[in-house]
Amino acid sequence: MSETNRPPGDKPGDGAISGKKRQDPVFSDAMSYDYSNFFSASGRDPFDLFEPFGKWWAEVKPKGYYQFELPIHSAPSTRVDVEDTKTGEIRKGLINFASYNYLGLSYRPEVKEAIKAAVDVYGAGSSGSPILSGNTALLQELAKKVAHFKGKEAAMIFPTGYSANVGLIAGLMRSGDLIVADQYAHASVVDGMILSKAQSRFFRHNRPDELARKLSKFEGKKLVVVEGVYSMDGDLVPLPEIVEVCREYGARILIDEAHSTFLFGKNGRGVAEHFGMDDEVDIHLGTFSKSLGGQGGFVAGSQGLIDYLRGFSRSRFFSCALAPPVVAGLIKALELVETEPELRERLWANVDFMQNRLRDSGVDIGDCESQVVPIMIRNDATIFDIGEELFREGIFINPVKYPAVGKHKSRFRMSISAAHTQEDLEEGAEIIVRVLERNGIVS
Repeated sequence: MSETNRPPGDKPGDGAISGKKRQDPVFSDAMSYDYSNFFSASGRDPFDLFEPFGKWWAEVKPKGYYQFELPIHSAPSTRVDVEDTKTGEIRKGLINFASYNYLGLSYRPEVKEAIKAAVDVYGAGSSGSPILSGNTALLQELAKKVAHFKGKEAAMIFPTGYSANVGLIAGLMRSGDLIVADQYAHASVVDGMILSKAQSRFFRHNRPDELARKLSKFEGKKLVVVEGVYSMDGDLVPLPEIVEVCREYGARILIDEAHSTFLFGKNGRGVAEHFGMDDEVDIHLGTFSKSLGGQGGFVAGSQGLIDYLRGFSRSRFFSCALAPPVVAGLIKALELVETEPELRERLWANVDFMQNRLRDSGVDIGDCESQVVPIMIRNDATIFDIGEELFREGIFINPVKYPAVGKHKSRFRMSISAAHTQEDLEEGAEIIVRVLERNGIVS
C-alpha cells in the first residue's frame, strides 16, 4: 500500500505514542509530529488519545495547520475572500488555485437560476434514500443524461464521489476475489477495497508490468482500479497498456475519472475517450464536484452493472439522495459542458500557460499533464511556512504533506480553471516564483 493511501499510523516505524507519552506528552519539537503519531496507542479507553492530541494540536495549529479548513466567504471563483483564522481578518480577492472548479460552472448565472427554480418546486432536500422517497424526477433525469453523455447503457448517481467508489467496489467484489489498484489511487478506492473483504493488492504507480505480475498469480474474479488523472501528481494513466494487461489476465477494469471527466477527450468524456478506449473500459466512475462545480458522483456502464448495484451498493441506498436543487444545477452544468466546448479549450490554454510559466522559472511541477499542477517543495519542515507566505501575499492554495503524500514529498496542489484570466495566472505565477526564490526552492 502506498504512503499516499495508508491509514495514518499504519506504516512500520510510524511510532505510535507510548503509554507514558500519552499520559504526559512533552513535545520538544511538535512540528516533527503529524497525525500518524496519534492514530493508535496503548490503553483501554479509546478517548485516551484526546489529551495528548489536544496538546499537540494547540501547539501546531497556529504554526501552520490553521491553513486547513479556512472559511471561504465567497463563491469558489478565480478570486476568493478567505478568513484568516490565525489573525481573525478576512483576506479579500486572493487568487484561487485551491478550488476544483475547473470549468468555472458553479457560479454561472444559468446554473444558479436552475437551482433557484428547483427550490421553488422541490424545496431544500430529497428527504429520503434514492430507493425509497428520495428518487426525484430530477435525479432520474440526471442519471439518463450522464449515461448518454458517457455513451453507456446506464448510470447511477451517488451523493459523493467518495461514496461512489466505496459503494461500487464493496458492492461488486467479495471475499476470495482480487482487487489490484494503482498505489496512488484515491483513499475512497482503498476504503472500498477494505469493505469488500476481497484480497487487496497495489501495483507501483503507472507500472503495467508490475500489474501483470500481480494478476498472473491469481485465479478467480479480478478487478483493476486506476485513475484517469492522479489527484496529487496530475499525471495520466497509461491506459492502453493497462487495458492490454487486464485483457490478457481476464480482469475487469474500473477507471476513476474524478479529475478528468468533462475535461479530456474530444467530447469531454474523460481520459478513456482521450485514448480512444471508451469501450475497452468496463466501469466508468466520476464526480460532479470538480469539473461541474457541484456535488455527487456517478458510475456508468452496462445496464446489468447498474441494476446489480441497486441492490448491493450500500453507500447509495443507505444515504439520503442528492438534494434536488443540487441536481438541477448539475443538469444545467452538464448542458453547458455539451454546448460550450470552448470552456475546455480555454482551460487547456490556461494549463499550458501556467505549466510553461512555472517550468521556465525553475519550479518543479513533476510530470503533470493536466489541470492539477503540483508545486513540489519536498520539505515537510518548511511547507507550512511557505504556505503562510503565499497566503499573506495573495494566493489561496493548499499545502499537502504526509500522510496525504509520502514523507518529504510535500507540495502545493494547484488547480487551474477555465475561468482564470491571463492576468490571474501571471500575477499568481509571479507571487509563487518570488516566494519560492526567497525560500531557496528555485534560484
